[in-house]
Amino acid sequence: MADSNTPDIIYTKVDEAPELASASLLPIIQRFAKAAGITVGTKDISLAGRVLATFPEYLGEDQRIADDLAELGELVKTPSANVIKLPNISASVPQLAAVVKELQSKGFAVPNYPENPTTDEDKAVRAKFDAIKGSAVNPVLREGNSDRRAAQAVKNYAQANPHRMGEWTAESKTRVASMPGNDFFSNEVSTTLDNAATARIVLETASGETVLKEGLSYPAGTVVDAAFMSADALDAFLADEIEKTKAEGVLFSLHMKATMMKVSDPIIFGHAVKAWLAPVFEQYGDKLKALGVNPNGGLGSLLDKVKGDAEITAAIEKITAERPPMYMVNSDKGITNLHVPSDVIIDASMPALIRAGGKGWGPDGKEHDTVCVIPDNSYAPVYDETIKFFKENGKLNPATAGTVQNLGLMAQKAQEYGSHPTTFEIPEEGTVKMVLEDGTVLHSHSVKKGDIWRSASARKAPIEDWVNLAIARQKATGYRSIFWLDEKRGHDAELIAYVKPILEAAGVADKFEIMAPREATRASLETITKGENTIAITGNVLRDYLTDLFPILELATSAKMLSIVKLMQGGGLFETGAGGSAPKHVQQLQEENHLRWDSLGEFCALGESFRFLSEAKNNPKAKVLGDAVDAATQGILDNNRSPSRKVGEPDNRDSHYWFARYWAEALAAQDEDAELAAEFAPLAKALADGETAITGELAAAQGKPADTGGYFVADPAKLDKVMRPSATLNAIIG
Repeated sequence: MADSNTPDIIYTKVDEAPELASASLLPIIQRFAKAAGITVGTKDISLAGRVLATFPEYLGEDQRIADDLAELGELVKTPSANVIKLPNISASVPQLAAVVKELQSKGFAVPNYPENPTTDEDKAVRAKFDAIKGSAVNPVLREGNSDRRAAQAVKNYAQANPHRMGEWTAESKTRVASMPGNDFFSNEVSTTLDNAATARIVLETASGETVLKEGLSYPAGTVVDAAFMSADALDAFLADEIEKTKAEGVLFSLHMKATMMKVSDPIIFGHAVKAWLAPVFEQYGDKLKALGVNPNGGLGSLLDKVKGDAEITAAIEKITAERPPMYMVNSDKGITNLHVPSDVIIDASMPALIRAGGKGWGPDGKEHDTVCVIPDNSYAPVYDETIKFFKENGKLNPATAGTVQNLGLMAQKAQEYGSHPTTFEIPEEGTVKMVLEDGTVLHSHSVKKGDIWRSASARKAPIEDWVNLAIARQKATGYRSIFWLDEKRGHDAELIAYVKPILEAAGVADKFEIMAPREATRASLETITKGENTIAITGNVLRDYLTDLFPILELATSAKMLSIVKLMQGGGLFETGAGGSAPKHVQQLQEENHLRWDSLGEFCALGESFRFLSEAKNNPKAKVLGDAVDAATQGILDNNRSPSRKVGEPDNRDSHYWFARYWAEALAAQDEDAELAAEFAPLAKALADGETAITGELAAAQGKPADTGGYFVADPAKLDKVMRPSATLNAIIG
């Protein structure tokens, strides 16, 4: 809960590139906010912070830290919440292993991640780690529905300065491949509960009944789904697509979300690794198991564990030579699509490939057409239809394209992203049942060993809030508004039963359309191609996918999105855009002391946060600060002050200098608050007068390796030295 000691604004401590950028930007924000009596504090939701908070019993008293994520989870349920949330790592197992190794090297005796737990202690440790990995943060903080759109300044700039788009032709061999059936989509069943209920999930087999999960609690009106993917059907599909891809002479690629769908998708990823190396697993299966190989961890981990076995290594090289060429994460370093499950995230990888004209990087370091394997059909049609549209019509023109805004149902762990505790790899053939406390069987599926079964839910209050948010946004904009719901899908049919009566009761049913994702994709692309705008009103997963797809096509990046979560209890959560945590950016900083991370998303969120604070706490100075942030953001864009990708050119730190300068100049020039104008006039002058010295000091810092004292856990003094290298700027900001 919030108390008198809670800062007015919480700025989250995260990971990788955005956390590096925070070391430079946050002191500027705190200096400016202080002038309006506003406090800006931090809460640690980084991967390392989550690990340390989870295992206090392994640490010394002086090493223990508070569970900031849990505290924030309570804060966002209060009207006073004002949180600026930066992108954090949704950790895969390899990332967890890496953070543990680094923490241990720094003297934190946290336990190792048990990949194959056998003892009760190992199983308990594994359960704690599993609560940290994947999407551990977002479901806790997102106690509201999502409003994501391109900030007007960003859209204006993108149209005036259109980014390069790859050429699409009708002859492109790039395509999306999905299972012909027996996937989650085709096997989904869904119902809406009339009354509050508790439930358990059981597996009935020839040898008896096993309780997979109990104590599930649902309020009245909850939409409860259940679905499974057949392991046999998945394996047959993958084997078939590998052969088809080879025959077509294009790249093979797999696009999953093994971070957010942290139980189901790593298993599917593991099936792909096994399918790729099928003869190796058939011949050396027992040996691989003895070496501790888990295909779910990816090809990189597998290769590392077998490198001492010449026979297996030779067998892998032989089968790899016989396979089609693979889509590469880094062709220079030989890192393939199947190396690490968290390396290829569908919502980033598919839009990048589409923007490039359907091309992916091959092992030869050149671009090629690609087969994009997306096994489940729930959302694959979005990408399939997008590719078909561009094959027919050619590339999108960012200079004239309209925009697709998004309203996403995500509050209270809605839909698949809340399914982690209720997803299971089936250990034995039988029947999975969801059974209510009165004995009613809510859902039932016949399954085989290895099948992936999951249940998800969406609660009544978030659904109603989502529809009302859509009504308000359509009224404010007048844009074409489409609910992306498929009446032929179990879950979507239940949502439609909510949507239609609410629209009719509000007298606005004629202002909205309801379309299946494939049809909605084409309608939206047709709309923006004409230079018009539309609002996509979607569930949680499509919210994630579309707020990368359309911004990457419109703006070249999804990191510059305005992302507002209207918390259901009245508070505000301001996300700094999508785009992940950019590990490649960290690598470049370490090698060349150049950070190309663009903080435009942080600027957009900051302006909204100040304006929200102004209304929530009746602080007119906060509104003046927020409006001046918008002016500064426009200045960054109009004067081309965003970071360059190349060493020796202006980077993230330069953009922060210009942001501070434009912000101070806007505050000095405004006439709404004379006190703030007087406060910032000398600061603006000092920043302008110091331009030559500051930009010179920032430029001099580049070009040589940078030492931050750690990847996941930086040394504060070293990080400060790297990210604040201008003594002149530091003296002005303080």
